Amino acid sequence: MATSPSGSGRLTVAERRTLARNRLIESRLTPNAISLTGLALHVVAAVLLLDERWILGGFAFIVGSVCDTLDGRYSRMSGKGTSFGAFLDSTLDRMEESIILCVVAAYYADQGDQAAVLGCAIAIASSLLVSYTRARAEALGVECKVGFANRAVRVVILSAGLLLAEGWFFGDFDALKPAVYVLAGMSSITVLQRILHVRRQLLQV
Repeated sequence: MATSPSGSGRLTVAERRTLARNRLIESRLTPNAISLTGLALHVVAAVLLLDERWILGGFAFIVGSVCDTLDGRYSRMSGKGTSFGAFLDSTLDRMEESIILCVVAAYYADQGDQAAVLGCAIAIASSLLVSYTRARAEALGVECKVGFANRAVRVVILSAGLLLAEGWFFGDFDALKPAVYVLAGMSSITVLQRILHVRRQLLQV
């Protein structure tokens, strides 16, 4: 039985967390491995969604997105992060989101729903621009985190849409299409917010 370093008996919750964290840091696990695991899970999600297995695909997407969150935190915590790792992480995040939305677009194209396909296209473009505007602004020396459609918010919206697609939980209600429209609208607004924010900041220089 593990005992506390202080000799007070069993390990406290905080001590167990510290021990687990230290063992993880000492392992061979790298942030890039977590990033690539996230990509693999998104590919699995895409395959499941192509077969219209919405709930399984939704859960695979969620777990893959959790990996996307953990790789950055693990990088900072372990000190194993590299410049290439940060580049890979950001690139894969954009790729994964686009893969899932492309699959959703393909589904609506097969249904002959042109409006939903257009919504997916706008969601893809605007989501990429949300990230691009921040990166470009920071290259100009302007911090740009304004807007409400950040990566975490977009993941929540898309996850809800996938899990509630085709009325799996609420009868005939299909939440996927509304999720696509909300994602497209919020991301587009966020892009505009960031453009205006950067303009204001640069005019003050």
